[in-house]
Amino acid sequence: MAKKKKKEPYDYIWRDRRRVIFGLPWTFTTYMLTETKFITRTGFFKLEEDEIDLYKVSDKKLVLPFWQRLVGCGTIELLSRDVDTPKKEIRCVKKPREVLALLDKQIEEQRTRYNTRGRDLYSGIMPPPHGHAHFDDDDQDDEDYDIED
Repeated sequence: MAKKKKKEPYDYIWRDRRRVIFGLPWTFTTYMLTETKFITRTGFFKLEEDEIDLYKVSDKKLVLPFWQRLVGCGTIELLSRDVDTPKKEIRCVKKPREVLALLDKQIEEQRTRYNTRGRDLYSGIMPPPHGHAHFDDDDQDDEDYDIED
């Protein structure tokens, strides 16, 4: 009788562990990429998962420290509009440029799906439509201020 394979909750596009000494995955941090989310699972006895919807990612950065480069690893930083995780570091993963390319592809697909672009991601931060805030001091009466020489 064939052994049943464990059913995963998601179909993962990419999955890897954080690496430490000599690029070996001796940690309890797992990174997973699905079509719509980036998931970080940490812990051994108490598991915690943090998810970021890919369409909320506003910027990406590749960091290649010397010691990580020696073992073929790198760190990817994601900036997002996610409330609980505005900055996510995907630390010390193998083939970071390939992972970044996968992330780029999935982020673009999700932005197209939700019809969001860069300007949509900063709705609360962007300046008013005129391009600058208008504060007019000329509206105040000069009589309110007595200036003595």
